[in-house]
Amino acid sequence: MRTTTLGSKGPETGVIGLGCMGMTFAYEMKAPRDDATSVSVIHQALDLGSTLIDTADVYGPYTNEELVGRALAGGRRERALLATKVGLYVADPTGGPDNSPLIVNNGRPEHVRQSIDESLRRLGTDHVDLYQLHRVDPEVPLEETWGAMAEVVAAGKARFIGLSEVTVEQIERAQAVHPVAAVQSEMSLWTRDALDEVLPYCEQEGIAFLPFSPLGRGFLAGRFTSFDDLPEDDFRRRLPRFQQDALRANLAIVGRVREIAERAEATAAQVALAWVVAQGRFVIPIPGTKTPKYLADNAGAADVQLSAADLAALDALPAPQGGRY
Repeated sequence: MRTTTLGSKGPETGVIGLGCMGMTFAYEMKAPRDDATSVSVIHQALDLGSTLIDTADVYGPYTNEELVGRALAGGRRERALLATKVGLYVADPTGGPDNSPLIVNNGRPEHVRQSIDESLRRLGTDHVDLYQLHRVDPEVPLEETWGAMAEVVAAGKARFIGLSEVTVEQIERAQAVHPVAAVQSEMSLWTRDALDEVLPYCEQEGIAFLPFSPLGRGFLAGRFTSFDDLPEDDFRRRLPRFQQDALRANLAIVGRVREIAERAEATAAQVALAWVVAQGRFVIPIPGTKTPKYLADNAGAADVQLSAADLAALDALPAPQGGRY
């Protein structure tokens, strides 16, 4: 796979990474786990060059890090650029909407210091390559949280630290304390907010940008044509863009992506990912999957070369109907 680096000063990695959340923390709350297949998918990702492996302590909670740790055992740890996160936790497994987990912020420095040790134990390693603040805690000054993250680097427990879902102003505040290596936020053909300010700033400062949900939670890959295609307990049933009227309108976006994919002799997912990769030098999408077929398809996007006309056509796609959440 073609490679880039984690920002201007970071290590080399494939231009497409792997998000592991869905392996234990799926959109379908009651979906059965298949740990053996998930482990094999992580192994396959490394073999294909998708070396950025992204997890978080809140996924599961905790079970996702344990799974990734098992997958990277036996000599594979050094082949991965291992990323995890801190700053969210499950306060009540069934206390959220529709009996979903109630997830809350915790950016207190003592929580960061304790959580890194617990994450390292679950991951079976003495350090992570990228430790990310999952969300800024509005109750804790960012400088205090980020200072604790910097202590993690000073202790040798993380090589680099990053932020998730932040503004330029928040990145600047963190930068004043310790360099920000990466920013992770949602970005795709139907979520382009980061293109206005955050991504240009990251590009200017040599900060890596890691888009999550680069396939629009599977929609841009053409996997859904109706609200009824979503399983009964699927989290996406609560999202505005997946409601029947909005979904019907948004299918026009997928149709245009498919047209370009046919011309490029690629899949819709590959075109959607190739557009994301084309947005900057250090843009590394982390599509999530637990399926070998989809993993291979996603990795193949690294070889898709979109023409200037194709990129312009994708840039001109209409905004989706419905908000993100």
